[in-house]
Order: sequence, then C-alpha cells, then structure tokens
Amino acid sequence: MKKIIMTGGGSAGHVTPNLALVPELKKIGYEVEYIGSKNGIEKQIIESQNIKYYPISSGKLRRYFDLKNFSDPFKVLKGIFQSFSILRREKPNIVFSKGGFVSVPVIIGAHLNKIPVITHESDMTPGLANRISAPYCTKVCVTFPESIKHIKGDKAILTGTPIRTEILKGNREKAIKLCKFKENKPIILIIGGSLGSKFINELIRENLEELTNKFNIIHICGKSNIDNSLKNKHGYAQFEYVSEELPDIMKSADLVISRAGANVIFELLALKKPNILIPLSKKSSRGDQILNAASFKKSGYSVVIQEEDLNNKILLSKIYELYKNSNKYIENMNKSDGKDGVLNIVNIIKKYSK
Repeated sequence: MKKIIMTGGGSAGHVTPNLALVPELKKIGYEVEYIGSKNGIEKQIIESQNIKYYPISSGKLRRYFDLKNFSDPFKVLKGIFQSFSILRREKPNIVFSKGGFVSVPVIIGAHLNKIPVITHESDMTPGLANRISAPYCTKVCVTFPESIKHIKGDKAILTGTPIRTEILKGNREKAIKLCKFKENKPIILIIGGSLGSKFINELIRENLEELTNKFNIIHICGKSNIDNSLKNKHGYAQFEYVSEELPDIMKSADLVISRAGANVIFELLALKKPNILIPLSKKSSRGDQILNAASFKKSGYSVVIQEEDLNNKILLSKIYELYKNSNKYIENMNKSDGKDGVLNIVNIIKKYSK
C-alpha cells in the first residue's frame, strides 16, 4: 500500500478540499495521514474523519506588521524540524498540500527528505504560503487558467478544484427539519467562511425583520458568533459551523450569500445555486476573493457586491433582484465546463508518487 501525507490549515478552505480527495485516494490503495497545526481548525476536522494526525509547531505568515512576526519564524523553523522527522519516519510516497501557513514547514520537510510534493492553489493568484512553497514543490495544481502565469518554472497544471461528492447528495427536507422552519418559504443561506464575517453577520441581522417576512434564513455565522437573543427568532436558524449537515443545508438553499473563497464558489457552481458574492476587501486580504468574484460575475454565475459599497438598501434590492432572475443564473451555470478536480488531482498524485 502506498502512503500519502496531506497538509493544509488555518481555515476550513484549506482542509475540506483535502477531504474531497480522500475517498478516491483510498479507493486506489493509498493510506492517508495528515500533518497540521496543534490548535488549528484542521485538527478537529481531520480527526473527526479518523485520519491519523500529526500536530506540529507553526507560525502565521503575515503581510502586515505584528510583533509576532519576530517570534513566528522560530515556530516555522521548529515545524520544519518536526515535519522532517515525521516524514523521515513515516516514509510517504508523496505529500499533498492545500496551502495555509502550516503547510510551509511540511513542504520544506518533504523537500529535505526528497519526497515529491504536489500543492493546490484554489484562488486566481497564489497565496503567500504557496508562493514561498512553490520552489520546493514538484507540481502546482491550479483552479483558474489565469493562475498558470503566476507559477514559475513550468510547474503549474490546470486541474480545477476538488469538490466533495457528498456536497452533491443533500436532502432539503432534512435541512428544513434541522432548522425547525414552519412555513414553506424560499430559503436564503448565508456563509461567512469557517471563521465567520462580523460585517456580513451584522448586516443580515439588521435586516432580519424584512427578510423573514419573505424568506427562511439559514445563517452559518462562524465560531463564537451566535446571537443568543435571536435563538428563537421565527424563520431564522443560526449555526457556528456545520459539517455533516452541510450537504443538506446547501441543497435546501434557493439563494446563497457568501464570501468568494474559491472552494465555496465552485461548490455553489456545482450545485447550480444562484448567489450573491461579497468578497473580502483589499483592506483585510490580498484581494484574491475580489478576482474570484469578478471571474464568476463575468461568466454570469454570480451577483457581486463589493464590501465597501454594501448597505441595507443595496443588500435587499440585490436579494430581490437575484430571486426574480434566478433562472438566468442557473442557466448560465448549467453551461459551465468546470473540470473534475478530484480525478485530475488524484491522477497527478499517482503520476508523481515515489
């Protein structure tokens, strides 16, 4: 049996695509293990899947000044030594990375052990972790054709993004029962990312009275962002984070309001869900979500509202406009020729395994 060690963390977007690959990898005979941070979201997600997990030290990579920038390089260095030791002992045939700051020491540790590394970049332009790691990688899988020019050394391969098969098998009735909705109204799903979005959360809650007159609302608001005063609000269900129930919740949605991370928008495309994208602004990100959203708007898959342009009036008008014209967006998504990311990436892994 061959062995693959996966890595990636910091947010669910750096973990769930790995899980999309696991069933296919196991089917073709790979033993799957994982290296991640000690306290990151990836630890809980991966261990819940009964995958062997090795925690390492990891420092966050920042594009802004912070006093931790002086101490975190030592954490990264410690993580490299830990990864080197784990990989030398476990002797995987290949390492697969989904990015995030924890992946850097793992990839360098693999390189020092002469183990092939495949990494995947979801967004239009590479994140900081993947830019640092790319020289140590064998190949870099990308989601968007536009991404190829950003990867040096003829390493980029267009594969698409891996979509979990279970996300396509949801049950609407189960979600309605879970949310305890009493009225048969169209459902709006709000996704602020695994860590939540304070801005989106507040905007939705400010408009709940009007929205719940016409819609049922499912709000995935992020860790510690539950509003206890709204727990019994009619037509409103809020969750910090959902895992097993997510396919049912996604299936139930008639409209989705979301950030514009590549993983979630390609899941919305696969499910043909009319959506409003509110990308993270350049003030709080490197602008990758703005590029992702622009690509989907150009293709006719999404309505896009920039965060700095958003207010109550615009939000409500765009929701009503999208609901009225939802069939147009579904038709455009039905014409998509999105690649089967799972099989493409698994084939790359097979090809380059030791």
